[in-house]
Amino acid sequence: MVYSNRFIEYIKYEKRSSINTVQAYKSDLQQFYYFLKRQYNIDNIKEVNHLIIRSWIIDLIDNGISNRSINRKLSTLKSFYKYLLRNEIIDKNPMNKILSPKTTKKLPVFVEEEKMNLLLDEVDFGEGFTALRDKLIVEMLYDTGIRLSELTNLKVSDVKINDSSLKVLGKRNKERIIPFCDRLRLIINEYLKQRKEVNTENCEYFFITAKGKKVYPKLIYRIVNNYLSKVTTLQRKSPHVLRHTFATHMLNHGADLNAIKELLGHANLSATQIYTHNTIENLKNIYKQAHPKA
Repeated sequence: MVYSNRFIEYIKYEKRSSINTVQAYKSDLQQFYYFLKRQYNIDNIKEVNHLIIRSWIIDLIDNGISNRSINRKLSTLKSFYKYLLRNEIIDKNPMNKILSPKTTKKLPVFVEEEKMNLLLDEVDFGEGFTALRDKLIVEMLYDTGIRLSELTNLKVSDVKINDSSLKVLGKRNKERIIPFCDRLRLIINEYLKQRKEVNTENCEYFFITAKGKKVYPKLIYRIVNNYLSKVTTLQRKSPHVLRHTFATHMLNHGADLNAIKELLGHANLSATQIYTHNTIENLKNIYKQAHPKA
């Protein structure tokens, strides 16, 4: 485990990977080491070859792990073995002989536009600080497309009301600026007024609980799930669904794909292109309804 610990330190402090990425890598390597000990009684990573790694893949499949999850774990191993090779801990990379299982590309799940309008314009969020905060959380996720981690880590100083923009720290500590609309600015102004009465501990984070503490991911999940349940029967009702919804609606209204890429903070365009599939389906429906020969 000594090499995996060094690797985790490397991606945490030198690569400056996000907390979620570090945790996922750590978990994957712990599972891999546990398998090596249980199945082969191996403690030394240098004894592992491609056949042993293949047997781990088979074991994961037998335990019902999806190909998508397996590929994520293999991605961790690829990074780990590259690190070992670069630091001359091993002289051959067994991952070179490993093929990743094929996966089917899932289309992003999103909420229909009329249902989002119903939620934001008609649904009663209630009165008081927490009700206003919950409404702002849903509005901000949908209006800006920011990630859950970006929302929870947003600071008061990151919200530029006069410029109608947010300064967001995304993956790989990459900073980006996201504009927001006048409607959101009005809600933010009202929220900040009420926040002063709750913020007894001088919390620097923008979204806080009724006790003045920083909000946490499970709370955001509960809020989003609760309000999306009022307008949609989608199985998934997470903050990430609102991110997908933001991107899909923007694309449906003619936004440039590169602009959406920048707003979402994607490293490359291929990650953003998944949303074009939903747009093509939308265009097909419009064609069928509008073309006289369709």
